[in-house]
Amino acid sequence: MNKEIIMQKEQVVAEIGEKFAKSSSSVVVEYRGLSVAEVTELRRSLRAEGVEYKVYKNTLSSRAAEANGFAELTDTLVGPNAIAFGEDAVAPARVLAKFAKTHNKLVIKGGIVEGKVVDADTIVELSKLPNREGMISMLLGCLQAPVRDFACVIKAVADQKEENA
Repeated sequence: MNKEIIMQKEQVVAEIGEKFAKSSSSVVVEYRGLSVAEVTELRRSLRAEGVEYKVYKNTLSSRAAEANGFAELTDTLVGPNAIAFGEDAVAPARVLAKFAKTHNKLVIKGGIVEGKVVDADTIVELSKLPNREGMISMLLGCLQAPVRDFACVIKAVADQKEENA
């Protein structure tokens, strides 16, 4: 094989490995049977969430997975696959699961979430969680509730003392 071709393939493997390392989650899907319009719609919805969707050769993806310690992922890299990379751990799973509900031909196969290889069921469960901003607002609401309740009690006591005086 030509040295130039080998170097190009090594660069692609390095690129995939870098994306695996930088992404909070990476989801492998099989897109066989989707029309061009459906794939375009999927790409558009993923891009709106800041998720990169890319098709790579399975052999190159497998090499990148093995090189980065995700050897279990190679079992899912069979057939026509695409990988969605996202900085938000939930966004790729949420968008792909929503799309898969209306388009039966899109099959979620597995992925990597926060450095762990997970199966398709875990990806679907992850898709049911709110996005990062939603989780932060829920946490802040939980943290704020006791303080708000305490302030209401103090105000009620002050109001009662004011009425009695």
